Amino acid sequence: MVFSARRKGANPLEPILEVRDLVKRYNRIQAVDGVSFSIPPGICFGLLGPNGAGKTTTIEIMEGITPATSGSVFYRGGRPGRRFKEETGIQFQSTSLLSKLTVAETLRTFSGMYARRADLDALVANCFLGDLLDRDNERLSGGQRQRLLLAMALVNDPDLVFLDEPTTGLDPQARRHVWRIVEGMRRQGKTVLLTTHYMEEAQSLCDEIAIMDNGRIIAQGSPADLLAEHLAGAAILLPAEAVPGDPAALFAGREAPECDWRRSQKGWTVTTRQVNACIRALLDAGADLNAMTIRSPNLEDLFLRLTGRDLRD
Repeated sequence: MVFSARRKGANPLEPILEVRDLVKRYNRIQAVDGVSFSIPPGICFGLLGPNGAGKTTTIEIMEGITPATSGSVFYRGGRPGRRFKEETGIQFQSTSLLSKLTVAETLRTFSGMYARRADLDALVANCFLGDLLDRDNERLSGGQRQRLLLAMALVNDPDLVFLDEPTTGLDPQARRHVWRIVEGMRRQGKTVLLTTHYMEEAQSLCDEIAIMDNGRIIAQGSPADLLAEHLAGAAILLPAEAVPGDPAALFAGREAPECDWRRSQKGWTVTTRQVNACIRALLDAGADLNAMTIRSPNLEDLFLRLTGRDLRD
């Protein structure tokens, strides 16, 4: 996979994008409440949060679509202007394609809007569109459509790419195709700002993540560092029927290890740094461990611990 390398003259120590004390109010609703972070060049940065957390508003302010109530956005150390528009690409969460155009015609049309252009042959190969060039846009599957939208975001060979939930609704194979495209961008030094509802996707693609809730950043760092800080140990998965009664009462009157319990449709997830002691306490309390599964904590466990709710709430 071939993408253009990072451009000469860029300062590798300077953030490519930075927001400072960003605030957005809608009447009495404060959607963004003093958000600040910076993104170094050449990484995949994930902005995560439950619906209503303020991440979409934050992204739209950074893209220049929505004005901030207060605060600042900087691109390569200055205010976003013409250079920002020329050097960024955006894949929106929902985009309408012209139904009467083929894939090839769509790419040529969008490429013609920019002074700076990617090599279309390389772009077609990178986004796995070679067999689709003569197909009308309305005849594309969900995965094919998403790959075309990614290509459209890359027609100007951008240094910074915004991807807003690029794999929502795709089957696992189509999702992996998108992942390969994002990984190719990252290897070639492009900066990617990603929002996603798939924790596996964020953990696989992102070098750094920021988790938002109630309009604020509540945690930021690499996935590995955040997991080590908040969820060292293991996650124990149990079917709902394996736990007799309420977990709070399960260990009542017993010397039990520190455990975090979370209920889901699949049953109970127990995260603990004291795996052996937790298992012994579960056995002593009468839990059925025949269907128990033990794994390392993941980003979903971290997210739910920090926000207390599911991404799709």
